[in-house]
Amino acid sequence: MQIDLGDKVAVITGAGRGIGRNIALSLAREGAHVVACDVNGDDIASVASELTAIDPASRSYTCDVRDAERIAEVLDDAHAALGSIDILVNNAGVVGDALIDELDERTWDFIQDVNVKGTFLMCKAVTPYMKKQGAGRIINAASFAAISPRVRNVAYATSKAAVVHFTRGLAGELGPWNITVNAYAPGMIPTQMNHFTELPEGEQRELLDTLTLRRWGSTDDIANLVCFLASDQASYITGSLIDVSGGKLATQIPSEAYQAN
Repeated sequence: MQIDLGDKVAVITGAGRGIGRNIALSLAREGAHVVACDVNGDDIASVASELTAIDPASRSYTCDVRDAERIAEVLDDAHAALGSIDILVNNAGVVGDALIDELDERTWDFIQDVNVKGTFLMCKAVTPYMKKQGAGRIINAASFAAISPRVRNVAYATSKAAVVHFTRGLAGELGPWNITVNAYAPGMIPTQMNHFTELPEGEQRELLDTLTLRRWGSTDDIANLVCFLASDQASYITGSLIDVSGGKLATQIPSEAYQAN
């Protein structure tokens, strides 16, 4: 099976670094014309140069996913230049780390605004384009925290659980137009947002002991899944949350298998 996204137009938010950057570059290598969006101008300028080297038709924009007016401008410009909008990857997200009695309202609102409202606004904006063409792929970043929250990240876990249910509801709405909507739940993928590989060795070992595949995930693991979900090979998958966590829930104490060997 060969994934071919030739001439598809893929919009990716949070594309400036980390998982989003790799998703953008991977989609471009599979033949898609990538529309990369990020709130950070320096980050988007950096990925733009790499995208252009792969596909001169790619486009990059500074865009805050909380800004409906800016989203409309970006999509209008991209559609005029490239002719369609076939794929949306809602990768942009933020985290927070605090116990509930330490969590201030401003932080709570910021996390919900970016992770939930941002996903809603992007989906709302691309839907008319996809309905008109009678096809589309929407792929939303959830998190393993939506399945099993960690202590101190209740705001983030809540936002990602909301994304999962939003994904399922939207899949039901958009099915008649051959638009699929799915979510992916990364596990422990070291990025600039979580700093997993910068933790003390003992803390890293404790985290890895919770995984059936006892290694950190990579951004390639996520990008490969997104490319599949964006392709025709995934045309009968919708309303799903796909766990990409290295088997964090596969067994109760996965470290026992490693201790036995």
